Amino acid sequence: MALTVYNPQKGRLETISVELTAENTTRFDPCGKPDDIAMITDFDGSLLITGHGRDYPIRIYDVSRSQISYDRIQAKELLRQTLR
Repeated sequence: MALTVYNPQKGRLETISVELTAENTTRFDPCGKPDDIAMITDFDGSLLITGHGRDYPIRIYDVSRSQISYDRIQAKELLRQTLR
């Protein structure tokens, strides 16, 4: 499926083709806060982080779900560091 993501390394939106499956995606239960992480997805040597309050997933290169221990809090911190 075609998915529009924000690529902070390039500073723009891009459209990628990705399949969200149980093998490459970790979904989190909603907490109700707009900045919570909804899911993380491994994609082509990068990590897609989807937030509840975000329009587009954020693509972060050279990181995988296993490197952040499949953890919502670590994903949120990685996202914060990337976007500052």
